[in-house]
Amino acid sequence: MKKLFAAMGALLLVGSVSVQAQDGFYVGSSLSYLNLDSKRVVNGHDESGVLGLNLGYRFVNDWAIEAGYGTDIAADELDIAQINAYRYLGEDDDSWRPYVLAGLSYFDREGESNLQNHEEYTTQAQVGFGLASMLTDHLEFRGDVRMLHKISGGNEGVNDFAVNFALNYYFNDPAPAPMMEEPVKPAPIPVVEPETRTITVKLQVEFETDKDIVRAIYGDELHAVANAMKVQEDITLVLEGHTDSRASESYNQDLSQRRANAVKAKIMKDYGIDGSRITAVGYGESRPVADNDTVEGRERNRRVVGEMTYTEVVD
Repeated sequence: MKKLFAAMGALLLVGSVSVQAQDGFYVGSSLSYLNLDSKRVVNGHDESGVLGLNLGYRFVNDWAIEAGYGTDIAADELDIAQINAYRYLGEDDDSWRPYVLAGLSYFDREGESNLQNHEEYTTQAQVGFGLASMLTDHLEFRGDVRMLHKISGGNEGVNDFAVNFALNYYFNDPAPAPMMEEPVKPAPIPVVEPETRTITVKLQVEFETDKDIVRAIYGDELHAVANAMKVQEDITLVLEGHTDSRASESYNQDLSQRRANAVKAKIMKDYGIDGSRITAVGYGESRPVADNDTVEGRERNRRVVGEMTYTEVVD
């Protein structure tokens, strides 16, 4: 008997791939070692090995009821019919799970001779404790120890002990593992592109011969440029100064620079625009836009020009 208890302990310590237990019907086989009370013993037979068949139903993964029948495989001295209720304890966390059991068993020892004291047919109340684990989706292993107390016939206080191993097959499909719901993603907020318009501001200031004075008639043009620069504080302005071809090239270069500087100074003084946003460059007579041989052509060439483009959001 000590060897069987040691074997049971070793089996219960062996790891397994555990799967969530099943509900529903199952069928299985069992192997039991019985050590009979000395008051029962005749002819020196106090031990039996019983191979059995189980049929059961498991409720909501915590309760089960099971009927079984087995026969002595060594000496054919004992047949056992029994019915038991099982209560699984703790949480079903995919590992070994303890359980307790209680039920009735019926012994048939008719085949053994010289039976006395009402030991041929007896009924026992039994209780036990064990461990169970699902080895696969459908296959369960159980191992437990039991005490059987005789409740029929004479010889009060007759107690037998048993070690039982069972392998049960569940017919139902396993319960699906809970699915983690993906969080509902909020609908993206549509991006409304602002309506824009592109504005180009051009400036052209013409000068009198050999002069760098900005005439008052160009006030509206300078005002438009200054307003645009106030609306769009990140834009800059480049002023280009030019002359006609009369006088020397070096003189004209200097004159074109003075004209560009004069327009820059006017915008800064009259409209408060930061001078760092305005660049003044003189090109002398090198970039004519008209014929310098005519009066009208020379008037057009004596000029300062500027142009800037910016994008404005439309309300």
